Parts: sequence; structure tokens; C-alpha cells
Amino acid sequence: MRTAYCVETVRSAERELMARLWDGALMQRAAAGLGAACAELLGRVYGSRVVLLVGSGDNGGDCLYAGARLARRGAGVTAVLLAPDRTHAGGLAALRRAGGGVARPGTAEAVIERADLVVDGIVGIGGKGGLRPDAAALAEAAERARAAVVAVDLPSGVDADTGEVHGAAIRADLTVTFGTHKPGLLIDPAREYAGSVRLVDIGLGPELPAEAELEALQHADVAALLPVPGSESDKYRRGVVGIAAGSARYPGAAVLAVSGALRGGAGAVRYVGPAGDAVISRFPETLVSDKGPRKAGRVQAWVVGPGAGDDAATVAEVLAEDVPVLIDADGLRLADRDTVRARTAPTLMTPHAGEAAALLGVAREEVEGARLASVRELAGRYAATVLLKGSTTLVADSAGGPVRVNATGTSWLATAGSGDVLSGLAGSLLAAGLSAVDAGSAAAYLHGLAGRFAADGAPVGAHDVAEAIPGAWRDVRD
Repeated sequence: MRTAYCVETVRSAERELMARLWDGALMQRAAAGLGAACAELLGRVYGSRVVLLVGSGDNGGDCLYAGARLARRGAGVTAVLLAPDRTHAGGLAALRRAGGGVARPGTAEAVIERADLVVDGIVGIGGKGGLRPDAAALAEAAERARAAVVAVDLPSGVDADTGEVHGAAIRADLTVTFGTHKPGLLIDPAREYAGSVRLVDIGLGPELPAEAELEALQHADVAALLPVPGSESDKYRRGVVGIAAGSARYPGAAVLAVSGALRGGAGAVRYVGPAGDAVISRFPETLVSDKGPRKAGRVQAWVVGPGAGDDAATVAEVLAEDVPVLIDADGLRLADRDTVRARTAPTLMTPHAGEAAALLGVAREEVEGARLASVRELAGRYAATVLLKGSTTLVADSAGGPVRVNATGTSWLATAGSGDVLSGLAGSLLAAGLSAVDAGSAAAYLHGLAGRFAADGAPVGAHDVAEAIPGAWRDVRD
């Protein structure tokens, strides 16, 4: 599992560790890892042209010491100093001793244009807001150049704690981060600026608290969550999920939600709604009822809302059930907030950015620009677990704890009905007994992998994604 910690926690851990080490040891560890990553990216260090963008803090010192290592291996290293009077003195002296130089005033952009590699050490993890004009000009020059760009700890101009980007920022091909991941490296929009991320161990782990700010599940973590039927299992022990979805206008939403639930391992699926004929013709194993949720039969969890139109009565009936409930799509609009808050069984809400914005009463752009704050705010307002869909899916619980972040998805998943499949998949995991946080996290992970497997770089539909879920499941467990 990848974990990420906020800046205050990282700073505190660094102080604890530095108190036991010789002066400068932590910076040398960081510089060694950064230098090795840069050398690997270059391939051939000797004769390469490296430009360091150096700010005034320790981030600039890491950059300078790493540059000195590259210079000793034969690279031509030039430092662009954004604050010459406040440059890390030890790092600058080390660079000069190794044969590196400093760009003359007014030549920075020309030097960047000829570089093979640009190393961004402008602002560290404590930076807030976008880059200042002089630094923004260098960021633009680096983006125009053909050089690879490596960010030191975090791309300059992005917010380490939130993943927000307010103004100009460095766009890196590789970010070399130290000690632990920072939330901004895992959450869009900042994640797009980070490129690939490499974590360098500097000995910080023992100083960090057990509970992180963010968690990103990996294959092994998801495999441990997935239910596997035993020798004594029957359809009820595996979990029966109820699907209240679809309408005369949107019967396909019901079909897709049922497909996600069946591919997600549900022992049985009970369907209620006006799309029964469409569902049974596609999935004859579905248990279809026309008597409403309360009389549909035994279920361990409900999914309500996909394609529901204006059927507020069914949404209210499902929310009155004392089992876990997943609310999606139209159900999010129709669900009464006080009713959701009063529920004692788990509730999982699965909005995309537009739906979250409507529930919060803000513009969609505000949600997309502040995804972490938005998912936490929505979870608090509804006293529920919230899965905020997007390029990075976030899962937050109203009780607090680490926010789960998932980036397995692909832009090909931005297709009609894909969210309906995810709802059924997550509902099946709720019915199998997973908590709302675990069900949402595992479903997002599998759904993302299924999207990648189904698409493989080509257009796909939601049906194709559902069909690929078993393959994603096998990939995780193998």
C-alpha cells in the first residue's frame, strides 16, 4: 500500500530524524537518490547537458548536491539561481567544486532550451499558490524545451497537501520524492504535473504515524479484500445484492448495473424496477420482482439510482432498509440528506464531479480543482462514505481516517454507463460483507483495471468494461 502524509507531519518526522543524524545527512541521502534517478533517466551522463532550477530553500540544496554528483560523472551542469542571495551555500559550493557553473543573468531560457535534462528545485513541499512570474517563465521554457524534466520532491507550484494547482506550475516527466509520498502526488490535478513518481527512502518511515493522510491500494491489498467462496458457500453466504435502477427512458442503466453486480461476484442479484424485461433477457439468472424493494426478498445490500429518473419513492424505500445502500446517479439527486444522515446501516455515495458539485452547491470546476476537500466535505454533510469518481477516484468516510485514492482507471472509462457498472460492482462487494470504504476502494480498483483491459488504447463501451471485470479480478489475485 502506498501512503501519503501532509507537510506538517513530514516536517515533524524530519525533525525527529535529523536530531539523531549528523548535520546535512538527510539532504545527502535525498541528493544521492535524486542524482541516481536523474542519471538513470539520462542513460548516458557523460557529456549530457543538465540545467538546475534552484530556489532558496532546502529543495534547492537537494538539487545542487544532486547536480554536483552528475557533474562529477561528466555532465555539463548549469544552475539557474532564482534567489542568488539565499541559495543553499553548501550545495552551490559542492556544485562548483565538481565543475558545475551558474547561468549568467538573462541567459536562463537559452540554457534551458539546449538542455537534455532540467531539474526543478524551485519550491519545496511548503510552497503555496502558483509560481511567481520569474519562476513561471522558467516553467514555460522547460515545457517548450525537448529536455526531460525531473521535479525534486514535488513539482513546483502544486499544493503538496491538497493536489490543487493555483496558477503556473512545473510539468515533470519524473518526480523524485523523499521519505514518503505527499497527497498532491496522488491526487489530480497535481498528479498530472508529477509524471512518474519515484520514492527515495531516506529513513523517515519509523518517524511517521501509523495513520496516513491518504492510502493508495495496490494489487496485494485489493486481493486481501476480495471475497472468495468457500466449500460451504451458497448464494446467500456469497451475498445477494438488490438493484433498484432503470426507467422507461433509461432501461440500459439497470442492465449495466446488474452486469456489474454479477461480474463482481454476487451470489444472486434481485432486480426491482420497470426494466425487468430488458434485464431478464440479458441476464436470465437475475431474480426480478415488480413488488418494490421492500417485498423483493432477502438482500444483504442495495444499489439505488442508476437511470432512476424521478422515482423518489423507490429511493426513499431503499434508504429505509436496514442494510448497506449504494446511492448513484439520479438517486443522489433524489435522496433526502437528513434521511441519509439518519441511517444506521452503511451508506456509500458514488458521484462524479458534476453530481458532487450539485450536492455541494458549487461549480463543477471547484470540485475538480479541489477534489480532496470536496470529497471530505460531502462525506461530512451526508454522514456517509463518498466515492468521488474521476481520473483519480477518492473514497472518504465521514468518520475520518485516511482517504483512499485510486488511479487505475483510464480516460476510456469516460463513457455512458460506465458508472452504472461500477455501482453494481461495488454493491456486490457491499453485499459480500465489505465495509463501505473497502467496497468502494476495491470496486474502483477493479473497475479501473477492467477499463484498461477492455480498452487497451481503443474505444470501448460500458458493456465491454463489465465483461472485463473477471479478468481484472484474476489479475489482482494472481
